Amino acid sequence: MTVSNTIKILRTVQQVRQWRAQCFLRNESVGFVPTMGALHAGHCSLINQSIKENDKTVVSIFVNPSQFAPHEDLDNYPRTLDHDLQILQTNNNNNNNNNNNNKIVDAVFVPKVSEMYPSGISLDIDKQRGAFVTVHGSSEQLEGITRPQFFRGVATVVTKLLNIVQPTNIYFGQKDAQQCVVIQNLVKDLIINTNVRIMPTLRESNGLAMSSRNQYLSQEMKDKSSLIYQGLKTGENYYLNHSKDSGDKVSANEILQQIKPIISSDPDFDIEYIAVSHPETLEDLDYVVPGTGAIVSTAVKVPKENSDEKARLIDNIILH
Repeated sequence: MTVSNTIKILRTVQQVRQWRAQCFLRNESVGFVPTMGALHAGHCSLINQSIKENDKTVVSIFVNPSQFAPHEDLDNYPRTLDHDLQILQTNNNNNNNNNNNNKIVDAVFVPKVSEMYPSGISLDIDKQRGAFVTVHGSSEQLEGITRPQFFRGVATVVTKLLNIVQPTNIYFGQKDAQQCVVIQNLVKDLIINTNVRIMPTLRESNGLAMSSRNQYLSQEMKDKSSLIYQGLKTGENYYLNHSKDSGDKVSANEILQQIKPIISSDPDFDIEYIAVSHPETLEDLDYVVPGTGAIVSTAVKVPKENSDEKARLIDNIILH
């Protein structure tokens, strides 16, 4: 265990369990924010919500290999641990300067892959050995169509982290809407004693959802990518206007017809999907019923800076 100013850096499961045991003895609530690093203001908003609601807060930084397919960008995924620790320390200093009752991030869990996958891990799902977790019914659609092993990897690593940390509350951002549904179902079905807290998406000034993948983009492409949120908001406004007028259900296809032309107006964008889904089951909807609502989500590939490759951006809005 090492200490970075006020933040304990925990590198093994045993160290986390020892730290957590002391919290149990003091009857302290623990908030947990799992991340893959490359921290930004969106992560800090989750962290500060945890600090506000719990006696102690722990953050994990772990790039989880099991949610990447062999052809995906695991090797290129940004790993910026020193910078991430500095962001956490700066966030702590800001909280102290704001007289936030000395509420800070108390610990960071930074495990090696071998710590999280004692049986080893291959990106080839047919070669993987050991225990894995699949949440059926909410993992196969939307993101699961183009990334079929993604939520198996997410569910597995989150289950491991929940077993290790045993948090009172765990925090996720609404940007990853399908992930939120998967984790909520995971916690419910495996009867895990934690509260899943879903917090609003934090956005750039132009509406672009904050994401670690945004650092792949030039400023010009970040500005262009604001079309994604503009399209979603246009769909939301259409729903609000028509549900207000009729007080009844609104056609999902008509909502989609408002969104697609805006996002597809940039010829460099490749739309993987735009979907209107049930907020709990993620089933495709024909109509959105006020009171039940929907998740309107999209995945769009946009050009990376100085590269022939494209970055995959996701976003969503919630209709009530």
